[in-house]
Amino acid sequence: MAAYARGSLADSQEADKAFAFKTSRPVSAVRVGVDVGGTFTDFAVATANGLHIFKVSSTPHDPSQAVLEGLRRAGIQSDATVVHGSTVATNAVLERKGARTVLVTTAGFRDVLEIARQNRPALYAVEPRKPAPLIERDLRLEVDERVGADGAVRRPLERESLDRLTEDVRELAPEAAAVCLLFSFLRPSHERSVRAALRRAGVRWVSISSEVLPEHREYERTSTTAVDAYVAPVMGRYIRRLERAVPGQLWIVQSSGGVLRSSEAAAAPVQSVLSGPAAGVVGARAVAAASGFDHIVTLDMGGTSTDVAICPGEPLRRNDATVGGLPVAIPMTDIHTVGAGGGSIASRDEAGGLRVGPRSSGAQPGPAAYGRGGREPTVTDANVVLGRLISDATLADDVALDASAAAEAIDRLTAAGDGSIDARHRAATAVVAVADAHMERALRVITLERGYDPRDFTLLAFGGAGPLHGCALAERLEIDRVLVPRYPGVLSALGALSGEHIREYSATLLRPATARSVRGLAAAFGRLERNARRDFAGSGRPRLQRLLDLRYAGQSFELTVPLRGRNIAGAVRGFHRRHHDRYAHSRPEAAVEVVVARLIASIEQPPLPRVEVPDVGRPQVRRTSVVIDGEVKDARVFRRAELHVGLRARGPLLVLQEDATTWVPPGWRAQVDDQAALILERI
Repeated sequence: MAAYARGSLADSQEADKAFAFKTSRPVSAVRVGVDVGGTFTDFAVATANGLHIFKVSSTPHDPSQAVLEGLRRAGIQSDATVVHGSTVATNAVLERKGARTVLVTTAGFRDVLEIARQNRPALYAVEPRKPAPLIERDLRLEVDERVGADGAVRRPLERESLDRLTEDVRELAPEAAAVCLLFSFLRPSHERSVRAALRRAGVRWVSISSEVLPEHREYERTSTTAVDAYVAPVMGRYIRRLERAVPGQLWIVQSSGGVLRSSEAAAAPVQSVLSGPAAGVVGARAVAAASGFDHIVTLDMGGTSTDVAICPGEPLRRNDATVGGLPVAIPMTDIHTVGAGGGSIASRDEAGGLRVGPRSSGAQPGPAAYGRGGREPTVTDANVVLGRLISDATLADDVALDASAAAEAIDRLTAAGDGSIDARHRAATAVVAVADAHMERALRVITLERGYDPRDFTLLAFGGAGPLHGCALAERLEIDRVLVPRYPGVLSALGALSGEHIREYSATLLRPATARSVRGLAAAFGRLERNARRDFAGSGRPRLQRLLDLRYAGQSFELTVPLRGRNIAGAVRGFHRRHHDRYAHSRPEAAVEVVVARLIASIEQPPLPRVEVPDVGRPQVRRTSVVIDGEVKDARVFRRAELHVGLRARGPLLVLQEDATTWVPPGWRAQVDDQAALILERI
């Protein structure tokens, strides 16, 4: 993945034809990557003739409208495979717009969601408040049964208890149900019986914890299962709507960066609750590898938010996250998100301090500079005022920048009566600085707080606004190199096309990490691998990767390390190293426990067409005025499509393209590599 032909299938712009893909082997069918953002919905279309990219404005009230509009513009008619990064499940939780859902628990455990954990979400809050449970108490029901910690049935599930449950459910008339019984991951038969009773009562969407998350920790398991059920009808209807309209196969990106068939995603919607940002990391890793970099920090700055991640060879993974304050314990890429994007709104607080985000102008009306009726100042407007976004450049979806509207919006932040140019420039500079500070904190969380020195990494800047801010953030973290892919604005859509077909399996073990446990581990992985081969039947033979969640005896949380064959001693040594990297200390003399066995089964998707970038000759250069350190200075302006391999140039300069603009400040130089990527280095 590297250089791409821009535009729709019917009308690619002439300037980008030099970057069209030449395939080493034919693409059998059209494949479309789709990423829904807060401002734009991005498309990457792979055909036998190359790869074409474009954007359409998002439709927040119904994301499927933008998806279908993009497919229509691309002329997709038959035999297509659409891979979609979806925010539908995420938004349903954040906005509390999921289905009416009941929760069924073991008698005495209906309040697990409310009790939660004893740790305070805000340590110094005078009146700490936890997020409201996703399911109200009146919708939480109990059944009389009990399974012990050894998996033995202490109290059988009687028919009378199921009959009472059926009557209560019919009276409540929920659309979905979550079932989480005590220690059901050791004996799932009771949950399956409850599911059958719920379906007899007319509940179509039923999630049981022994299938959603067959692991220990009652609260996290209950919360994850509740989220799965809560979003299942919303996600299911959305997927069915797209399936009816998509002329071919539909795939959905998971939170781990892999992809699932739409039917698989509808059956386990919680797996896709954080899918969009994960696709960006997959695309970033592919781009970086093609350019020869394997240690990267990703900066995905879109219109509403910025997502950052670190890849020390491989993306970091985690098995826990929070969505809307609710724990969701699923395998995912370790991504940190902040509310700072190109559309983030700047305002003054009561004390006169400048705030940027998390409110965003979104797709409608968008920043004032988009000329769609927006009046509030945004980060995009500040970049227009500073000359880093040029008003005569045409952006995605035929958006033409309005410099006067941007200036008028930024003037709202200046002191009353001070409409001078200098005041406007100071206000715009401050807006960009505050946004950079938000993103800097996020980058420090994902690097320093994970035990990594950011100076050892390359910053990969993408998203519609990432290349505008990449160099400034690299300087703040003392990073010497920034990599900007050929089409940074649609990298998440390209990442969706690159994602492997992945399913993950787990089993709780809780036993010493010693040679005496090897036989038990082999038996557990044997069961998981049989499940994987059954699920992938007809799709090919999956590649299987074994992982272990390990911890020191007495600890409460684990770290995940690979298990190669039956080499449990090697896994323990890897755990000590990982613990030292993460927490700056380890205890090789201490006993280690195996908590969970994990299996990742994957099949690679068809590769993207490879590129041969021609030498298109000397690029045309013009000049523009930019504001640097409060002074107006000249900067050169290049068109990205005209930059040939090997070209070198020093900042200040701007590189323009439809999906993103790259700002190279003074003290930096740019070079185009053989993948058509821009490598920016501090001089």
